[in-house]
Amino acid sequence: MTDKSIRRHARRPMRLVFAVLGVLVQLGAASVLAQQPGIDRPIALVGGMLLDGYEAPPIHDSVVVIAGNKIIAAGPAHDVAVPQNAHVIDTRGKTVLPGLIDMHVHMELLGHGDYKEFNDFIGGIENLEPIREIAAKQLLRAGVTSAVDLGSTFDILETKRRIEAGEIAGPRVIASGPWISRLQVPVGIVPSERQFVIKSPEEAAARTRELIERGVDVIKAWEGLTLEDYQAIVREAHKRGVKVHAHLFDPEKVKLALDAGVDVLQHMGSAKNPPYDEALVLRIAHKKVPVIQTIAHRTWIPLATVAFPARLQDPVLQEDLPPELYAEFQRSFRLFHRRDYFRQDEREIRLSKLAARQFIEAGAVIGVGTDGGGRMNFHSEAMWREMSALVDSGMTPLQVISAATKTNAEILGSMDIFGGKRRLGTIEPGMLADIIVVDGDPLFDINVLGYVELVIKDGVPWYTKEKATETLRAIGRRF
Repeated sequence: MTDKSIRRHARRPMRLVFAVLGVLVQLGAASVLAQQPGIDRPIALVGGMLLDGYEAPPIHDSVVVIAGNKIIAAGPAHDVAVPQNAHVIDTRGKTVLPGLIDMHVHMELLGHGDYKEFNDFIGGIENLEPIREIAAKQLLRAGVTSAVDLGSTFDILETKRRIEAGEIAGPRVIASGPWISRLQVPVGIVPSERQFVIKSPEEAAARTRELIERGVDVIKAWEGLTLEDYQAIVREAHKRGVKVHAHLFDPEKVKLALDAGVDVLQHMGSAKNPPYDEALVLRIAHKKVPVIQTIAHRTWIPLATVAFPARLQDPVLQEDLPPELYAEFQRSFRLFHRRDYFRQDEREIRLSKLAARQFIEAGAVIGVGTDGGGRMNFHSEAMWREMSALVDSGMTPLQVISAATKTNAEILGSMDIFGGKRRLGTIEPGMLADIIVVDGDPLFDINVLGYVELVIKDGVPWYTKEKATETLRAIGRRF
């Protein structure tokens, strides 16, 4: 039986798989809602090494106190008293740091080896909700407490609602919905519902207004736009306090986006193209336009897969996916280097030695995003791999951790969903209680971020079955 026929025959049972999975998710959601902990006592994380999100020395033997969904105290044990009635979580021998913020994810993708084949196998956008639920769980479990989804159908807004309502596990979602472009990605590769193809600046402005009125948080401007298109998008978005992220590689197009006042540059420095000229890099650095490089998925992840193919058979991935979908993923990984997406790997790997370092060495504002969900780039590990690649490219572990927390929160800015001010990214009084605990010292080895012991989002602890304790069972929720 050919691969094509496997997909054709698999499509019908996949509808049943997703229907069953949807029922299980609904049952799980009902269980979560029935087990609302209703915490009326503070939580204290006691004894760990604290990285507060700033590029500052760690605080050893720390105490972090949470009341409701906010941090009310954080510092060394000799300065911060543990409330007498607090639920105490022992973090000795571990590191406490802010929840990670991924500035570029795709929750309608899970790492399949080929977009078109994945969409064919799924069988339609109506089957994407279970995919988004899996992605949401994987992200939160990996310590990502906030994620910017750049490119999806409008249905992601329902997933976002369900996360906010506590029906399913997931990060705080900042969504762009469909992107805006003059170039149409073939519908067989990307569903038409994931893109707005425009023909004029006026249409670009109208689509921007429509996106914001329908509830998106940011705008994604994709490739192929003119200066007038960018200006129309930025003007309409900024009128409403919404930021514009530009998906760009070509230096001349980058200049257009900068001239138009685009807020965030996505993918630059990812080795898709040769290094940029120094004048352009310095212009970006001096204007303090944030750069989200997404470097790992094009170069480090293929290399890691060749070095350790067993990463593709991670039992956690197998647990997350229905059996038929897991089998389809494994099929899609065979001889991955021959697939179109990876055919330029050799060149991009060579370029990567220069591309990412350009912006780091120029002192540009560097955020952290993964393009998670892309080919072989699983949400369950994309963030620590991206952070590790940035360390390889010249940043220190402390700089990367601050970039993935404090800087990313500053890039998000004073959004309405945060009450008009920054409320994420650091562990200090007044911030939202988004905190993770990892086993080990990420300042010694950034890859320790792959060993997340506990996730606290909005003051609620989330834990795996293996990490359950009496305290966590009483006050938290299990993945």
